[in-house]
Amino acid sequence: MSTTAIINTSTILSTEDKRKILPSTAVLLSADSNQALGIANYAIDFIHGRLGNPDQSVLKRTSLFHTDSVVCGLSALALNTNAPTILRNEALTYQQQDGATVFGSSSKVAPEKAIVANSSAVREWDSNGTVFGYNSLYGKDHTAGEFGHNDFYPVVIAACQQKQLDGQIALRAMLCLDEIRGRLAEVFSLKTYKIDHVVHGAIASAAVYGALMDATAKQIESAIGMVVAHYIPFRAIRAGHQLSDSKGASAAISTEAAILSVRRAMNGFIGPQDIFRNPEAIFRLNKPCKDGYSPFDLILSHSGTDFAVMGMHFKLGLYEHQSAGALQGLIDVVRNHPDILKPGNIKSIKIVAYQPAFGIIGDPHKRNPETRQSADHSMVFIVSRMLKRAIDIQSELKSSNDDVWKQLMLLPQDYCMSAVHDMETRKLMQLIEFAHGGKEYDDKYPEGIPTSIVITTQDDKQYDSGLIMFPSGHARNTTSDLEAILNHKFRCLASLAVKDVDQALNSLNNLSSMNANEITTIYSQFEILKHDTRVKKRRYYSGHDDDHHGDDSNKKVKATIPQIIEEDEYENDY
Repeated sequence: MSTTAIINTSTILSTEDKRKILPSTAVLLSADSNQALGIANYAIDFIHGRLGNPDQSVLKRTSLFHTDSVVCGLSALALNTNAPTILRNEALTYQQQDGATVFGSSSKVAPEKAIVANSSAVREWDSNGTVFGYNSLYGKDHTAGEFGHNDFYPVVIAACQQKQLDGQIALRAMLCLDEIRGRLAEVFSLKTYKIDHVVHGAIASAAVYGALMDATAKQIESAIGMVVAHYIPFRAIRAGHQLSDSKGASAAISTEAAILSVRRAMNGFIGPQDIFRNPEAIFRLNKPCKDGYSPFDLILSHSGTDFAVMGMHFKLGLYEHQSAGALQGLIDVVRNHPDILKPGNIKSIKIVAYQPAFGIIGDPHKRNPETRQSADHSMVFIVSRMLKRAIDIQSELKSSNDDVWKQLMLLPQDYCMSAVHDMETRKLMQLIEFAHGGKEYDDKYPEGIPTSIVITTQDDKQYDSGLIMFPSGHARNTTSDLEAILNHKFRCLASLAVKDVDQALNSLNNLSSMNANEITTIYSQFEILKHDTRVKKRRYYSGHDDDHHGDDSNKKVKATIPQIIEEDEYENDY
C-alpha cells in the first residue's frame, strides 16, 4: 500500500477494514489480542533482525534525532542546569562493573541511574524531537495527537553497553523504541485524562531494554504491566503558575522505573499480564470498552519508510514545539518586511492558534514566567525573545527562510534567568494578544500546527503571516533545508559543551558504523566544558501574586516588567 493513500480522518475503520489495507511492511496488534505480549515479540524480533528491513532514510532520520538529543544533553550539563547535574552526580554514586556510563564519565554505574541522568540531560532544554501522534492512513482512531519526545535513546545505549552490542543494533533499537511510543501516541491521548505523555515512552523503553537484554517476551510483558500498574505520572508535573525540574525530568524518572521493572521481571517478579485489556488500568478505565478488548488497535511498521519517526518533528532551537507555527509566521513577516523592526515601530501582535497549544503555552500565568521551565512553555515569551533577536540585528537580517532561522535561533542564553527577566523582552511581551482560533484551527491539529500571526505597526499597517501549518522542522515541511539548519543548531549547542565540535559531531553521526567498543565510549568520550554560570542572586518584584490559586485560569495576567534587586549571594543563571 502506498503511504500517500489518505483515509478521511473523520472515518472510524474496523479492525477488519484495517487488515484489508495493512501493508506487508507492518503488523497489526488488534484490540482483542494481548498487545503487551505483542509489543514484546515485535521488539525482540525487530531488534535482533528476525523481522523487517527499514529503509536507509528511516535509519538516517533516527540517527539525526539521536545526535540532536546528545548535543542538547551535553550543553545542558556544560551550563550546570539543576536536574541533570543532580541526577548525574547521583548516578556516579551507584558504581556497577557491568553497568552503563553517563555523559562525560567512563565510570560504569547502575543502568537505570545512567539512563535517568542521561535522559534528564537530553530533555532539559525542551529542544529535542517531538511527535504529535497522527496517522491518517487508518482513520480517526489513529489521530489521537498525543505528545512525545525523543528522550529515550539512553535506554538503548545503556543496554548495548551492558551486552556489548554494536551501532547497527543500537540504531535498530532506537527506531523500535520510537515506533512503539510513536504509534501509541496515535491511538491513545494520555493528556485527555491528565496523564503525562511520558507513559508511552516508558512502555516502549521497557520493551526495548528487555529485548536488548535478552528478556523473554513474557518477562517484557510483566515489565510493561508493572510500568502501567505502578508508575503513572500525571500532568500535575506541567501544571501550576511556575514549572519546576519535574517537567524536564519526567521522561527520565518514568524510564528509570521502566528499567527497574525489566530487571525485576528478569529476576522472576511477575507483574500484571495483558495490561492493555485490564479493565482497571489507565486505558480501559479512561476509555471503557467491552471485556476482552483494549480501546485501540496498534499498528507497528517493520520495513520500508512508513515508520513513526518519519512523522516526528525537529525543533530548530529551544522552544515548546507548539510555538513553532508562530515562530515561522514571525520569521516570514520580518524577513519580508524588515522595516517593521525599527525600534518602537511595533504597536501590537496577535497570535491565533489551536487547542491544545492555546491552553498549554497560552495559559495566562505563563505571560509572566519566572523560571526557565515556564519561559520555554510561554508563547508570549518565546515569540518576544525571537523578535528581540530580530530587532537587535535588523540591518543584518538576511532574506532566506533558512538563513533567518539560523540567525534568530533561540539558544540556552535566551532562557537564562537574565533573559527571562530582560526588560526589552518583557516590553515586547506586553504587545502580544494570544487568541484561540476555534474549530477552524482545532480541526487542523494534529495534522499540522495551525497558527497565524499579525503584526500591527504604529501607522496601523498590518502584516499577516497567513495560516502556518507545517513550519520548518515539521515532518511535513518541504520548503526548508532541514539538515543545514540542524547542523547550525548542533554546532551551536556542541560548542557550549566540547572543545572539538567537528570530532564530536562526526562521532555521533557515525552511530551505525560503531563497533561494540565504540558504543561503550559513545557518551564517555566527551570531556564536557564547564562554564561559570554563577550570577548575583536577584530578587524580582513582578507584582504577580504567586500564592493565588483560584479558578480564574482565563483571567489575563500581564507580562510585568520586573523590579530587580541584586543580593550578595550567587545562584546559577540556568
